[in-house]
Amino acid sequence: MPIQHIVSFKFIKSAKLQEIENLKNLFFSLQNKIPGVISISGGENNSPENLNKGFTHCFVILFKNEQARKEYLPHAEHQNFVSQLKPLMDDVFVIDYELNI
Repeated sequence: MPIQHIVSFKFIKSAKLQEIENLKNLFFSLQNKIPGVISISGGENNSPENLNKGFTHCFVILFKNEQARKEYLPHAEHQNFVSQLKPLMDDVFVIDYELNI
């Protein structure tokens, strides 16, 4: 079954807009670099509800199956993204679930 992976980021206050934009582009590029990633979508929060608790960006990755997710996490391209993200990240929230389609 496909796996939906949702990740939200809260960046440190000193993170520059261009740094965040570069990270966003790098994250989107993972779709073309890691087998089993069907799609990546997401962007900056624009909810009028003000319930984001400081999380400013949210992304959704659709994996072909659980094995694809297992291969994604340690993949060199994903780890490269994580290494560039960590210095700018204040907090992260992740939740995954199986799609019943």
